[in-house]
Amino acid sequence: MSDDKKVISFGKKHNKHEKEELNNLEYCSFCKRPNTEVPKMVKGPDVNICSECVLIAVQYLILQDGILSGQAQKILNLLWDIKDK
Repeated sequence: MSDDKKVISFGKKHNKHEKEELNNLEYCSFCKRPNTEVPKMVKGPDVNICSECVLIAVQYLILQDGILSGQAQKILNLLWDIKDK
């Protein structure tokens, strides 16, 4: 019985860098993904939004009237170009 473990660990062990990363997780308030799964995260007071949700919101705001102006199209093209890089 002395060989029996009193504590059993499940899951993989995390190195120091991984532990720090887990402690610094932030979640998008809209899609709930962590900052480790999105390109960028904007933090605000008690709210966060990832870059992908920002793109969706901008598209919605620009397209809500159903007519895309030339200036709005330039902005969308610029945003999608940045996301692809």
